[in-house]
Amino acid sequence: MATRPLATALTLSKTPRAPSSSSGSHHSPPALVRRLQTLARALASSSPQAMASAPAPAPKKVLVPIANGTEPMEAVITIDVLRRSGADVAVASVEPASATVAAAWGVKLAADALLADIADAEFDLISLPGGMPGASNFRDCKLLENVVRKHVEKGKLCAAICAAPAVALGTWGLLNGLKATCHPSFMDKLPSEVHAVESRVQIDGKCVTSRGPGTAMEYSIVLVEQLYGKEKAEEVAGPMVMHPQHGVEFSTKELNSTSWNVGETPSILVPIANGTEEMEATMIIDILCRAKANVVVASLEDKLEVVASRKVKMVADVMLDDALKQQYDLILLPPMQNLIN
Repeated sequence: MATRPLATALTLSKTPRAPSSSSGSHHSPPALVRRLQTLARALASSSPQAMASAPAPAPKKVLVPIANGTEPMEAVITIDVLRRSGADVAVASVEPASATVAAAWGVKLAADALLADIADAEFDLISLPGGMPGASNFRDCKLLENVVRKHVEKGKLCAAICAAPAVALGTWGLLNGLKATCHPSFMDKLPSEVHAVESRVQIDGKCVTSRGPGTAMEYSIVLVEQLYGKEKAEEVAGPMVMHPQHGVEFSTKELNSTSWNVGETPSILVPIANGTEEMEATMIIDILCRAKANVVVASLEDKLEVVASRKVKMVADVMLDDALKQQYDLILLPPMQNLIN
């Protein structure tokens, strides 16, 4: 709006007025005209149309390695949350010949690539999920150690959760002199050169560590803040309902009291499809398997591998038709974008 009257003023000022009988000078000297023209160009370049055409900043690049025995909640939550922030997350298998890994608790994940294929790429962040023997497989992967070591030597952000800080980063000497935390059962495995703390999430310089599946959401939001700032972190955390009112975090309301106990190991069906919310599906499967339930993950697609809502690749146990040949005590439906839409 401001550029239109300025342009008109410039047009009028190009035609000199008749000299004043008292001064013989013009009301708009050439120097003033040049200043007004410069101002008009500056205002035009800052218009909403010009600003909209400016290229968006490149997304931050993140590497999340996975291995046989990786803790699925820690891997999937980190990938999901970082992708919500706009980060370009590469999921890489450290297994030498397979992009599909058998994560902990019977969950199967498919990587985007083998680590060997992207080892020379540059990343803004490398985040190691925990789980056993996943963390040990990280530790024993010489290629991953070299990738992480070069990354840290360049002063870039590195992170690990659960067993990975002690078993991988600690063994490689990359936590020496730093404050770090890890899963409670691995605290005594942190090297003596590390200042062990019991924080849920610990930041020390360019290193972030955390404790386990129960802190994975906080850990992931901290990584978003480290990459993009506090405002972006709050923007991502809000829709995930991460901050309930104090005192009601674990409250439930049961309208019809019913006993759900079964006399033997319960059989539970969890269908997944393209567009499934991977965090919620993975947490359901992981926690029920920890409770020793017989969990069957069934694909609604025409193949076992599905691409979830944040592009995490999950691998079902069976196709749905085969899964329905048996009876279940419970069927749990995680949210699916394709069904909602």
